[in-house]
Amino acid sequence: MASGIGLVGGFLGTRRARRRGAAYALLLGLSIVLMAFSSSPPIVELQKGIGFAFRPIQSVLTDLAREVGSIGGAVTEIDQLRRMNEALRLDNERLATENARLAEIRRENDLLTALLQVRGGIDYRTVAASVIGRESSEFRRVVSIDVGTDRGLKVGDVVIAAGGALAGRVIEVGANFANVLLINDTSSTVIGQVQTSAATGEVIGQLGGVLIMQNIDSTERIKIGEEVVTAGIELGNGVRSLYPKGLLIGQVVDVTRDANAVVQTAYLQPAVELDKLEYVLVITDYQGGLPDPARQPTDVTNPDGTLPDTEQPFVTPGPGDQAAPSGPAATPRALPTPATVP
Repeated sequence: MASGIGLVGGFLGTRRARRRGAAYALLLGLSIVLMAFSSSPPIVELQKGIGFAFRPIQSVLTDLAREVGSIGGAVTEIDQLRRMNEALRLDNERLATENARLAEIRRENDLLTALLQVRGGIDYRTVAASVIGRESSEFRRVVSIDVGTDRGLKVGDVVIAAGGALAGRVIEVGANFANVLLINDTSSTVIGQVQTSAATGEVIGQLGGVLIMQNIDSTERIKIGEEVVTAGIELGNGVRSLYPKGLLIGQVVDVTRDANAVVQTAYLQPAVELDKLEYVLVITDYQGGLPDPARQPTDVTNPDGTLPDTEQPFVTPGPGDQAAPSGPAATPRALPTPATVP
């Protein structure tokens, strides 16, 4: 039985082998026949016909493949460009920030250079300071600076800005700060002098930005554009002006005159933008106002009734002190109080 099965299997295997061999032989023969006829004119023409028939399809497929490749390349290029644009944007932002920082440094350097030029052109000792605060009240013009008694500041010190322009006076001082009353505050009064005619008047602060110079002699001819400086008038008896002479206050922009009045009024544009001050100089060695207490009048007399050397008599004005008597024995008039000193 087993031997019968083996014979059947061998017979089937032999048949498969013969079929495969026959198929290979047939394909080989067909290939030889095709090769033999491929170079014959009819076959060549047939190949050309088939190629011509399929040429549009081949062209379309070629163009399609080219377009697909182009699209892929464009997508890649667009992605690269996007990354490059993002990098350029970040670089531009960095450069813009750096340029803004450099511009601010250059501007601050110009302001400080201008102050140094002012310092070199005046005969007083000065301290540079930065404005660190402004009073928020709309009725006051007071700024705070970052130096105080630690740099020798005291109440009454004069504050100037770029160009030697008058800014104000110190009204309060701490260890490392000071408050400055600006000349455009309504409580500020400065005796000003017109440079061309030497006419004087009281420069009063005004919150609107323009200063008022009042009580100018009506006989003086004030012209638009003239500059007004601090008069620095000495009042005698050792009393000095609160401000040194010659500090620029502003420029005349308008004048009002009443034909029947004995005085006229001028309006001044401040020499600096007082509401935008950033850096100032504080004059620390100008002794304005009343003299030093050691130099003020005294009622102390020598045993013989005479005054000590270099002293002046001290007088308390009475109700009848309306006119000073004349002659050598004339009694000196009382000194003005600090509030009336220009």
